[in-house]
Order: sequence, then structure tokens, then C-alpha cells
Amino acid sequence: MNDAGRIVVDGAPVPLQPGDTVLVALARSGQLPVGSLCNTGDCPHCLATIDGTPHLRMCRTPARPGMGVVTTPVDRHPPLPQAPTVDDRTQRNLHVDVVVIGAGEAGRAEAASADRSVVVLEARDGSEALAVYPGPVVLARVAGEIVRYHCREVVVATGSTDVHPVLPDPLPAGVLTPTAAREFAIAGVDLGRIAWVGEPPPDVDCITVEQPVLRIEGRDVLEALVVGSGADEQRIPCDTVVFDLGRYPRDLLARMAAPDEVRVVGSAGGEATIPPCPTDGIVCPCSGVTVSDLDDVWRRGFTEIELLKRATLAGTGTCQGVVCTPYLRSFVLSRGGELSPTFTARPPARQLTMGEAAAGFRLPPAHRTALDEIHRTAGAWMDRIGGWYRPWEYPDADAEYRAVREAVSLCDVGTLGKMVVAGPDSVEFLERLYPCHVADIRVGRSRYALLLSESGSLMDDGLISRVDETTFHLSFTSGGASHAEAWVRDWAHAMDVDVRIMDRTHSLGAINVTGPLATTLLERVGLNDPLAFMQHGRRSIAGAPCHVYRLSFTGEVSYELHHPVRHSVELWEALMAAGADHGIAPHGLQTLQTLRLEKGHIIIGMDTEPDSTPRRLGMEWAVRMGKPDFVGRAALDRLEALPDRKRLVGLRMDGPPPVDGTPLEHGGRLAGYVTSAAWSPVLGASVMLAWVDVIDDDLPVAVTVDGRLATRVSTPFYDPEGTRAKA
Repeated sequence: MNDAGRIVVDGAPVPLQPGDTVLVALARSGQLPVGSLCNTGDCPHCLATIDGTPHLRMCRTPARPGMGVVTTPVDRHPPLPQAPTVDDRTQRNLHVDVVVIGAGEAGRAEAASADRSVVVLEARDGSEALAVYPGPVVLARVAGEIVRYHCREVVVATGSTDVHPVLPDPLPAGVLTPTAAREFAIAGVDLGRIAWVGEPPPDVDCITVEQPVLRIEGRDVLEALVVGSGADEQRIPCDTVVFDLGRYPRDLLARMAAPDEVRVVGSAGGEATIPPCPTDGIVCPCSGVTVSDLDDVWRRGFTEIELLKRATLAGTGTCQGVVCTPYLRSFVLSRGGELSPTFTARPPARQLTMGEAAAGFRLPPAHRTALDEIHRTAGAWMDRIGGWYRPWEYPDADAEYRAVREAVSLCDVGTLGKMVVAGPDSVEFLERLYPCHVADIRVGRSRYALLLSESGSLMDDGLISRVDETTFHLSFTSGGASHAEAWVRDWAHAMDVDVRIMDRTHSLGAINVTGPLATTLLERVGLNDPLAFMQHGRRSIAGAPCHVYRLSFTGEVSYELHHPVRHSVELWEALMAAGADHGIAPHGLQTLQTLRLEKGHIIIGMDTEPDSTPRRLGMEWAVRMGKPDFVGRAALDRLEALPDRKRLVGLRMDGPPPVDGTPLEHGGRLAGYVTSAAWSPVLGASVMLAWVDVIDDDLPVAVTVDGRLATRVSTPFYDPEGTRAKA
């Protein structure tokens, strides 16, 4: 054959011949991987990282000149990439009547007999079925593209695969199944001296082995096969040993979906060879599960095949149980159990790259608001917080703070979670979801609300704003928006209520206009009838359609302008221009941290813990225990009789603020820690929120932080009557 170039395997060149797979090229050069090889894509022993993509099977990868291959033994993880790679795959959705998986004799017969639209998938031809989902939907890799076939029926005609051997010692290179031996022979690979366990084909020059196999000699490369029993051992020198132990249905894809959606034909649905149960050795090479491991969990009561799988992780590795399933069933049978069905298969059947898994989706790891370029142009330092790129600080941090407290400032809050809930049962639903009253919220008014878990702890917070009798706008924190959406939808389903839920987080931008001159600025750009505190309504601001909410997180007069994202840039620029003579300046999250801390406002996940109940947070006022039911009520009822071990409190101290997380001391013992702290320019002191332990049935009035005295004070620290925000 002609030389077709070379590939580089583990740093060494390997010559190619036309039509070679990576595994065939390795076999021809005498560099087979260790372990039993099937050459059909079913076992875990020929995995490699190829041109930077891990978990590819060398037996199913055509070799190309210059290809870089790093082999991956089953007991190791693939190497981490040295540089980022882009694997941008396209994805299509196609609708057909029947998908036939497998183009063997049974598959071709099914395709020929169908009187409806049919697609045949065959991995060797470049169309590999990866998974079967309910619907049914077949996920396939077709010429590098990810295709979802939506169909009426799935026919699995994937045939059967060879049963692999299990021996006491790890298997060296040179152990093959009959199919692998046949494929290598067709490719012209010289297998040297062959020992064949079982009945060999008549045209194979080999030593037939009929005695029991005791062990294999050779650590990395096969040297000999030892057969016999007891003292009567026979050593058979060989270069290759082929184990013909029977066939097992290749039914992995069929076990992923409901039986009424999948039909299995041919040997994929045929009788399975159940081999004798081994007494020793590695049953599952993917997870390194031995016979002794199975015995151990069996003694502890895991006596069903599904439980054996979960207790040992056998069948959860790269080959999805193809190698170990016959032996797991054999093990259960040998221990007095019944021959149980094979465990359910979990998609996908083949490893996917991140690009393939994300095909058709455009979900950046960190989102950007419509104002991202505006912030960067203004010199903002952008940071990833709560899943978004957000301005942490602009060039003049002092000017940011002064603008809010003395004039007017803008903040991009488009990251907030925004949701519409509407429908005949919306009031009933929200009453049962939230711990506050909802029915008495008047149209055009808002109410601050907590979102509790079943355990009564705080998950999120935001506003409930009533638009009309059956329509409400909900807001959530930036970091908790996606979880809150799932939470609301799950409870709507569980309560079986007639509501419509629409997430508007990404379709609506939001700008917070805050400061003593906020109302004056907005009057310049269209707010002719200023809203009262906690009122909301639709207005046109600088020509942009907005839903305006009057609220405050900074402690000053504040308005949130929610608007379609296409208007974000023009609205921001109009506001900045209109406020130029008022000393307007945008502020980032660092300044917002100081502003909200001066008001004693908490941030979920920063000032809260998984067991933070409203009482521990000092927020009992937001809960109405007189309601008959709401999510978390039963837990709060039980906790009512128990004393609190800690409380979130406000502390004030002179000098610079401590670092978040700094421990507190009282009487020589650890007494809590600081959750958030900042220097307050308006108060001339450091203020902080901290978890403080209850000591001798009371909270200490003072604690030591960084060797300095901090005094417990009530919150808000700034403008405790709230007159500035409500002006």
C-alpha cells in the first residue's frame, strides 16, 4: 500500500495507509492500547484526545496526516487543553416518520419496508445516533452537525457486540474480541502468533484454546496465555489472544426511551450471552469496579442490578455498561438472584464536546446588558457578578457616591429578574407563593416581598407590582433570577393554577435614576406626573416607552425605568444629557454596596446563609403568619418555638472597615463574622452587617473586630425614618 502520511501519537510519528483509522494505524505499528479491544466503538480502551478533542474513540476516527493523538488509558483523565478551543457546531431540527438506527441487514430491511418517510443512521457512514429522548427525539451527529430528529417511531437495529473477558490481572495490549481480530485482518494488520479462546474461523491461522484461561502474562504487551487448572498449567506464548465469549445485544439506545416509542429488531433484540461469573478481576474497566467491590456492596444490601450500578458506579462510565453489563447480570444470578433486566440507559450514548452539547444554543457564560459598551466607553471597570458583566467602578468613585447623595445618578439594573404573572388564578397563586399579602395590593402599587424555600429560609427578594386585577409584575435579584423563574414555574405546575408566566429579564432593560434631583431630571424628559413611593405605571421617558417604578435601594429618591432593550442606549444618553447641569454621574456596584449598606439592605447570598429565616434576618415584618398557607409557612411555624442561635445585626465602628468575612470575638470566644462592610462618607464611620451569635440568651451589645470595638446599632444606619427616599 502507498504511504498516506503520518500522525503523531503520544509525541511519536505513526505512518498511515489509505483508509486507516487511528487504531488501525497504531495496530499496524505494533502500538495497540492495553485492555480488551472490540474495534466497534463499544469498549473504553481506545479513547484518545485527538486534535484537542477528548474522549474520541480511535477505532471510529479516520486518520488524517498531521493529526495529533494523545491516548487516554481508562484509569486516567484526558489532559487539559493548553489553550482555549472553539467548537461552534450548528444544530438542525428535522421531522420524519421513522428513524432507523443501524444500516445492517435488519436496519436495511426496516427502511425498505417502511411506507413513510425514513431516515437511516449509521455511525460508520458518518451519521451517529447519540441519544433517544422522549417524544421520541433522536439526537445524532451527522457530518459534524448536530441534528434532532423528531419522529413517530424509532427502530433500533444496532446489532450485537462481543462479550469482553474478565481476568484476575489487568489486560495488556494484544487482547482482542473476534470482531476486532477480523477487522484488523481485513486492514492487513499482522497480529503475529494468535491464541484463540473458543471456536476460531476456519481461515484463521491460530492456536485453539479449549482449556480454562488462568491468566495472561505480560504487563504492557502480551507475552503468553496460561491455561489449565490447578497444578496442570500450560503456557502458550503468543502475540495476540482473541476471546470468543459470545454476543450481547447492542441495545443501549433502546433502553433510553419508553418501550412504546422504540422498536428493537434483529440481533439488537436477540438473546444475550450471560457469561460465567468471574471470581476475580475488573468487571467494569471504566470505573475500575472489581468482583470484590460487587461482593462488598452485595453484603451491604445492594442486591438489585440498579442498586449495584449506583453503589459501585459500574455501568456509568465511557462505554455505558457495554463491557460490564453481562457480568453484572451474571453476578446477580450467581448470588441467588434472578436474571434481572438490564438497567436503564442514560443519554447520551457517546461523549459530546461542549460545542456539540451547546449546538443551537447561544448562552454566554456571562451576559451583557444593552448598555455594556456605554459603560466601557465611560472607563468603567467591568466585573462578572451574578452571571452578568456589570460596571464595578467608574474612574471617579467619589463622584459616583456624591452624585447619588447630593444630586442625581444613573445605574444600569437591567440585570434584575423581571417576570409577568397573569391569569384567573394569579392572586391565589401569588398568595400561596409569597409570605406577604398579595390580594390587597392595589392596582398601580408595589410591595416588597421575600421568596422563601420550603424550609422557611430566604431564597430571593424583590417587588410584587399589580398592573390590573389579574396581572402582576415580579422582580428578583440579578443572581437569583433564573432560579426564581424555575421556582415560580414549578410551583405553578404543582399547585395546578391557571396562570401565564413570562420571563422578561433579557427583553427588558432597566435604568435606576436616583438622588435628590431624580424627580427634577425625569420631569425634564417626560415624567409629568411624578409617582408616589412604591407606586408604578407606564410613562414615556425621553421618547422611550417605560414602566416606571418608584422605590429605593440607595436611600434616596429612586425610579426604575423598565423598557425594551432596543431603547436602552438612547434612553441612557438622553438622561445623561438632561442631567449634565445637575452634576449627573453613573455609579457602579462598589458605590451601590456602600449606599445600600448605609440603608441596612441585605444582598441575598452575601448577607444570607442557607438557613437564614426572616426572624434571623430581622425581617419578620415581611411575613404574615396569619395567612392560612404559603411556601415555607409550616417550617416557620415549627421554628417559632425554637430559640435563635444567631441574628444578622448592624455594627458601627471607627476607622477603616474590616474585610468581609472577618470573624467577631466576644469574651474571648468566636461570636460570628462580618458579611459586608464599608466606610460611610455621610456617617463618618464604618458600618457593617454581621452574623452575631446569641450568648447567654442575648445578643452582645459590642464585639471585637480586628482588635477594634464595634457597637451593635439598629438599621438603617442612614436616614432611619426613610424621609429622603419618600420625598
